[in-house]
Amino acid sequence: MATRTVKMSTSFVGVFFILIISVLGYVTVGAAKPITLTFANQNPDTSWSGMNAIGPWAKQVEKATNGRVKIQIYYSQTLTKGKDTWGATKAGIADIGWCFHGYWPGMTPTADVISLPALPFKTAEKGSEVLWKLYDKYPSIQKEFADNKVLLLFTSNPYILITSKKPVQKLEDIKGMKIRMSGGPPTDMLKALGGTPMLIPMPENYISMQKGVIDGMGAPWEAIHGFRLYEVAKYYTATPFPAVYFSIAMNKNKWKKLPKDIQDAIMSVSGLKGSKFWGRNFFDTARDGVMKKVESVGKTIEVYELPEEERQRWLEKAGKPIWEKWVKTMQSKGLSNAQEILDTTVALSKE
Repeated sequence: MATRTVKMSTSFVGVFFILIISVLGYVTVGAAKPITLTFANQNPDTSWSGMNAIGPWAKQVEKATNGRVKIQIYYSQTLTKGKDTWGATKAGIADIGWCFHGYWPGMTPTADVISLPALPFKTAEKGSEVLWKLYDKYPSIQKEFADNKVLLLFTSNPYILITSKKPVQKLEDIKGMKIRMSGGPPTDMLKALGGTPMLIPMPENYISMQKGVIDGMGAPWEAIHGFRLYEVAKYYTATPFPAVYFSIAMNKNKWKKLPKDIQDAIMSVSGLKGSKFWGRNFFDTARDGVMKKVESVGKTIEVYELPEEERQRWLEKAGKPIWEKWVKTMQSKGLSNAQEILDTTVALSKE
């Protein structure tokens, strides 16, 4: 009996040991630290984009990966300056970067097609859908973004013209005015209209208007809200200005080190779906936010819609001529299907 008891005890200890090992293994797996990805962003956390696009998307990524990925967002240029973000992401200073391509004229010239003035799309959600589909379709566009892993692409709504000292209600009003615009087609359009384009990083435009360095700028409602531009710009003119575009890009080496299932989870809330989400929540919803903010601080702004006849004058002067110039320029650089890409952009914008 004594021998049998010893054997039973030994067996019990063995089983108990296995159970302990299993539990410890489970705890170890369950307690594994999540992968933290740094995200460089030039905008404040209190901006419309921070509250409605950037923060919510980071939560979508965390949910899609079941908490295995955490996005650590560095707001207000605390990790890298806005104009340095693409290069900083490529260098690994940031794992993910919010990249405004208007800072780098000539870097993504084929993608600039989405920034041509007076394209048919009216919302940022639609423009973002068009841009992602162009990226997905044309290798020439993919090549321009090849330094980083593109998670999604999105556009603004077509810009409106905001000015500090006087309203712009006709073509002649803009002549000689110093207007902040982004590089590429938006700059070409402003030159054709007779204005003087100024390339100034977005966070510096408030003080630039306040001090008279610039007379105004092309801006979306999101930037007006986030940078409190309604405090220094009273006049708002809806013009056939272009939209601008952005990427959410990731360091390629960091991306390659992620497990395949995590890559797939991140892309499930990125790509076309994420592009439309960012366009809608970053820009389209911001107009109402601006109006509420203006009212709450006791400010007034004057919004002016160009009459159709005046709008046509702007289009004839600096609309389709810029399209034609873009096609010829791109063809001269070897992009033989430039006209096809433009035609596709227009067709997708009308869908």
